[in-house]
Amino acid sequence: MHADIVDLRQFYHSELGHMAEQSIAMALSSLWVRLPQERLVGIGYSVPFLDRFQADTERTFAFMPAGQGAVNWPVGSLSSTALIFDEELPLPDSSIDRVLMVHSLEFAESPRETLKELWRVLAPGGRLVIVVPNRRGVWARMEHTPFGSGRPYSRGQLTHLLRETNFTPGATAEALFFPPSKLRAVLRLRRGFERVGRTLWPAFSGVIIVEAQKRLYQGLPVAARASRRVFVPVLAPHGVPTTRSR
Repeated sequence: MHADIVDLRQFYHSELGHMAEQSIAMALSSLWVRLPQERLVGIGYSVPFLDRFQADTERTFAFMPAGQGAVNWPVGSLSSTALIFDEELPLPDSSIDRVLMVHSLEFAESPRETLKELWRVLAPGGRLVIVVPNRRGVWARMEHTPFGSGRPYSRGQLTHLLRETNFTPGATAEALFFPPSKLRAVLRLRRGFERVGRTLWPAFSGVIIVEAQKRLYQGLPVAARASRRVFVPVLAPHGVPTTRSR
């Protein structure tokens, strides 16, 4: 079950959410090689991080799963948001240079099918960056943040899943070494926790970040499959049954 869009937005508007965003963004920047004029898609709730990378791209889209809900992005501009089913993306083959998954893979009904679909839409040499809760970390055990929901992963599990779906795992990073506390006294020590945690206890980070590249020398089997979803517009007027008087 996906996290709700309202809860995600409220979290990132909170002080703890701002701190988490800064920690993850710092880790992302350590492995994010900027490619001018690339086509970037964020899957899940990635808008806090898309704002940081959008300037260098040819175009950027925010794809949000139907089970999560969507918000308009970017704010004050023409919307680049789409409500999607993550196993059937509205994109042609080999059309995207990079995909960023945040609050996505841990909620996927079938992670393998989701990654196979991302393999399809990524261009040759395209890169996938995944941010997932670390099953060893404290954040995955606390339900007052979005990282405490869904299916957490270990580094080994994520690497195995990527290789199964024709990706070559590459650079990795960690973030969220400070405890998910709302106390300001604890949050003020965030930088110290992050610095010491990367050195002393990297295996216990709150999230794992892995970059992977689309593998081309081994193709995925092509098979036609019917959609497992039937979408009903929730805002479509269905009318109210009435009885006619005789």
